[in-house]
Amino acid sequence: MPTFPRRRKNGVPKSGRFGRFSRFNRIPRKQEGAKPRRGIYLLPNAFTTAALFGGFYAIVMAMNQRFDHACWAVFIAMVLDGLDGRVARLTNTQSEFGAQYDSLSDMVSFGAAPALVIYEWSLRGLGKLGWIAAFVYCAGAALRLARFNTNIEVVDKRFFQGLPSPAAAALVVGFVMMMTDPEINISPRQADWISWSIALFAGITMVTNVPFYSFKDVNFRKSVPFIVVFLVALGLALLAIDPPKVLWPLFVVYGLSGYAVYAYRFAKGKPVSIVQTEEEPLDPSERR
Repeated sequence: MPTFPRRRKNGVPKSGRFGRFSRFNRIPRKQEGAKPRRGIYLLPNAFTTAALFGGFYAIVMAMNQRFDHACWAVFIAMVLDGLDGRVARLTNTQSEFGAQYDSLSDMVSFGAAPALVIYEWSLRGLGKLGWIAAFVYCAGAALRLARFNTNIEVVDKRFFQGLPSPAAAALVVGFVMMMTDPEINISPRQADWISWSIALFAGITMVTNVPFYSFKDVNFRKSVPFIVVFLVALGLALLAIDPPKVLWPLFVVYGLSGYAVYAYRFAKGKPVSIVQTEEEPLDPSERR
């Protein structure tokens, strides 16, 4: 005699729950105690991916001896890297994944790419001293990013602890861009020791405790005098006239400004440490 599965009081057979076709049973949409599914925000990470592509493109162009394209790719990566965090804050899409992804992108765009660009342009002729200088810069960028991620909660937001990696990259590739300008056109062999000094200076400055102003306390929503708007327009006009000759001196001034602030504080007897004395809320989108 055939047997039938015994039914429970609620009408659901036991064999229907644990039988051969139990995997096809409908799973409830919400279960108590279930962890929410984590996703990745598209918009800010798209900017980070574009910045990563800029660094990769700079490496490829440097290997093909197209240094003008390589330098501009790094500068474009700087712009995109500055936008991803602001886009994340505006759209409220900050995440720990985005912060870590941004650091990895910065390592390629502002660590490996500038080191390879300046090595291929002029440091190759110095032999071991050349690639050692390029490695010091690359290692300095890696250490700078790792220290930033670990000290983000204790460092004063008004200052960077050491030269930020985008500014260090601009210091290196900006020099290459200016030297390869058709109006200057200096041979790499004539500037190899200058390139060596710049790479070492940028790499070492990234891992120092010298404070560099971060401009994070500037409020762009406040009203400003009319002369400020005029000066901004004047600066953009000067930049458009000859970008290589305008950009690199600006980053040289910024690269030396940290040492000036350090010496001023030390001479006045003020603390030179930029460790916060008061607790501030942590913004996960702030990195570099």
